[in-house]
Amino acid sequence: MDRTRPAGRHDQRRPAGLAASALARAQRQNQPRYWFADRLLAVLSGQRPVHWMLGHTIGEAYEQLVRLAPGAPLRPTERVTPVVRHCGAYHPGPGVIEAFARIGSGDRVSAMAFRLEQGADQRWRCAAVELGGERLSMSS
Repeated sequence: MDRTRPAGRHDQRRPAGLAASALARAQRQNQPRYWFADRLLAVLSGQRPVHWMLGHTIGEAYEQLVRLAPGAPLRPTERVTPVVRHCGAYHPGPGVIEAFARIGSGDRVSAMAFRLEQGADQRWRCAAVELGGERLSMSS
């Protein structure tokens, strides 16, 4: 018996929208700004350890995250885990993305901005982060 199907349901159809939302989520993760927004949120909310960003930051970024993460400025509440609702981007030049994200936590919305720089190896790395106007600079 298929355990994902509600009791009494015999057809093979899935609820509408599940496939579309899975596709949208997959396409979203292929964009560097969303990938980094999700990772930064996980670290700054205390859901992931700082070393998860090792190799994905440049300059003093990693050490800065080491100092910031214990405070978990985007910490989840007992009922709600924060999520990236939307992430937009501005491209001031080749190899640079200045991104902004709306972080939702229930009916509360926070802002996060960050800068990504593409290295000679074509990998994107985070160079700076700002939360709700509070500068959390991650580069010198």
